[in-house]
Amino acid sequence: MLTESLFTRKSALRLSLVVVIYFWCYSLWAQQPSPGADGKNTFTARLMNIEAPTNETFRYTATLHNGSSVSRVYELKTDLPAGWQIAYRVEGSQVRSLNLDSGKSQDISIEVNATAAAKPDKYRLPVKAVSEADTLLLHLEAVVRGSYALELTTPTGRLSEEITSGSRSEIQLVVKNSGTLPLNELELSGQLPPQWESTFEPVKIQQLEPGKTANITVTVKVPDKTIAGDYAGTFSVKNTTSSAQANFRLVVTTSLLSGWIGILVILAAIALVYYLVRKYGRR
Repeated sequence: MLTESLFTRKSALRLSLVVVIYFWCYSLWAQQPSPGADGKNTFTARLMNIEAPTNETFRYTATLHNGSSVSRVYELKTDLPAGWQIAYRVEGSQVRSLNLDSGKSQDISIEVNATAAAKPDKYRLPVKAVSEADTLLLHLEAVVRGSYALELTTPTGRLSEEITSGSRSEIQLVVKNSGTLPLNELELSGQLPPQWESTFEPVKIQQLEPGKTANITVTVKVPDKTIAGDYAGTFSVKNTTSSAQANFRLVVTTSLLSGWIGILVILAAIALVYYLVRKYGRR
């Protein structure tokens, strides 16, 4: 009996020892990070500082890394100057938050648009990735150089012109740099009805400083026998950064000589009818 009791106690002790060792090993295993997890959560960007004019988009490429042992949902937030806009894109889709598995990284495209009235300066853009466990901060900077803007009009502001059929007419245009940055290599062009022709003097503006204007003369040639009436034409100026256009109402009239010829033809026809009636009407 004593031997059996000692044997039972030893067995129970061994079993207890096995259970303790098992739970101790399980606890160590559970505390091990998942594959790829390094315990560090990071939010980084390849380029922190980008310079551009106000009418271009500031584009940043950031990488969010979840180094913890569990999956986490990160919400993307930022504080922008008044009127500015921001968009976060993952694989082409716009997002506001994302679920990131343990040990995984995700590239995020950040697009920022400044207001047209933004003054040339350096603007700080703090972007946050917020989860239940922590907040990761990314310090971005947008350097606004100024703005590109163009205007195309006439000295009087009137966008209509009367042209005689079969003749040429000169139209005066004014190109204005209404932005804060110089404009280079400005090219002019026109869209007119078929068979119409337009030439510009000068054909190209090499440089136009902010606030300055340039006078352009457009010569429009209307084909012969063009029917009198209203026609639409568009004149444009552009370069690689900006563009502007002016829509014109072109009124075509017939020449005075053509009008007199038409009247004479009508009078001749009436005279012929009168003569025929007088000569043959009584028979």
